[in-house]
Amino acid sequence: MHTAPRAVANESGDSMAVESPEQVSRDREVGAPADDPASGPVGAVWTSALVGLTTTAVYTVLSWFQWHSYAVKSWDLGIFTQLASQYASFQPPIVTIKGDGFNLLGDHFHPLLVLLGPVYAMFPSAFTLLVVQNLLFGLAAAVISYAAARLLGRGAGVLVGLAFAFSWGLQGAVEAQFHEIAFAVPLLAFSLTAFLRRQWIACMLWAMPLVFVKEDLGLTVAAIGIVLAYHSRRPLGIWLAVWGIGWFGIASLIVLPLLNPNDHWAYTQSIDLPTLWKQPAAFFQPDKALTLLLLIIASGAIAVRSPLALVLLPTLAWRFLSDNSGYWGHTWQYSAVLMPVLFCAALDAIAACRRSRIRLVSAYARIAPAVIGVAALALSPQLPLAALANPTAQFSTQRGDAAAAALASVPDGALVESDVGLMGYLVDRTTVYWIGNENPTPDYIVVDVPAGGLPEEWRSAGDVAARLHPETHFRTIFSRDGYEVAKRVDAGPAVP
Repeated sequence: MHTAPRAVANESGDSMAVESPEQVSRDREVGAPADDPASGPVGAVWTSALVGLTTTAVYTVLSWFQWHSYAVKSWDLGIFTQLASQYASFQPPIVTIKGDGFNLLGDHFHPLLVLLGPVYAMFPSAFTLLVVQNLLFGLAAAVISYAAARLLGRGAGVLVGLAFAFSWGLQGAVEAQFHEIAFAVPLLAFSLTAFLRRQWIACMLWAMPLVFVKEDLGLTVAAIGIVLAYHSRRPLGIWLAVWGIGWFGIASLIVLPLLNPNDHWAYTQSIDLPTLWKQPAAFFQPDKALTLLLLIIASGAIAVRSPLALVLLPTLAWRFLSDNSGYWGHTWQYSAVLMPVLFCAALDAIAACRRSRIRLVSAYARIAPAVIGVAALALSPQLPLAALANPTAQFSTQRGDAAAAALASVPDGALVESDVGLMGYLVDRTTVYWIGNENPTPDYIVVDVPAGGLPEEWRSAGDVAARLHPETHFRTIFSRDGYEVAKRVDAGPAVP
């Protein structure tokens, strides 16, 4: 059936040229299906809100089990909790876990984290940061679900929304506990779903704050700007690209070296281009291939059809060019920022492929949401949320009483030197240093001998005291189930 041309207006209300029948067909793909009233604005809002609330609730349950079983992935939760505490007190982000007087803005450029200050002031706990991250991921899931529902229908919207919500990239980030990229995920979702609706100004405005989440995201913003410029045929995209590259330069060349105690951006050393040039085979690693394969599987392979897939490249480039193998794989938080890009690219590709004159392509586009849902389900047994199927076995609380007693032996306001084991539980009420740095002499030393990351030859709190502070006397006041606390007594040689 042919459609008559019609006049349209852009997002600012300005009149535009008369649309062709083909453009009308495209708009119907981008908007709600005409024969599905539930996919209209009201129906899409309710279903997407449900997806968002479900996402937040499920991830908060996972975080709760982690927290109460004292399962700590790294020192990052303690670091960002100290940052939030400083911002809550209207102080610069001096984080003693990174070093005495260390300004965390000299490690990564993330001034947007100042938003954590008011929240932490109301709920002063490291667990608060986990809930904040879960809320931000839930918000992003609602945004993706809404866009999918308006584009593909209510059922597909829920399916794609849940596949995004529980994608391997987001699950890895939640398991790794809080990181600054939590703020990037919803910003990317808002920006790229605005791109899907051809709302160019909104796409630009939502992308701009990404440069204040982490320095490398300036390059991601530049990539969004390039794609935006190509599709909108407006200078908005060029300005966005300049904004992204400019802030990447300001952050990496000025702010980070200025605030870093070593006077340079710490992470440039991990990218060794001369070595890769001389030995290109070193670039190809199984972990990198697995990450790429998982991206293809999670999107039903259709995302590569969209130019939005180009926005994945800056993040993949710095990760794969690094000599740090921890960046290459699919675990930890590094792939979280890829998920909104991947799923929005998939939605864009589905809309384009459904208009294809190649019957096989258009037919696959019709079933692509189901393929994405099946892929998410197939991957789920190997992902962190699978632990909720048997939380008693996966989140042991056998050492919980000992951990609580160890924490109780340290008074509020004390200066504490700790490994990562109980670090996140001490930062709310004490000044915490990490044992791996050169620190002032603490009042207490707290260690988790089997799981806190101590060197193998350091087998007790007294041993740590003797090695790090040989001129000071410490006495072990608590030792149970691997948790040990040593208290500073007076001047003199340290004893186990």
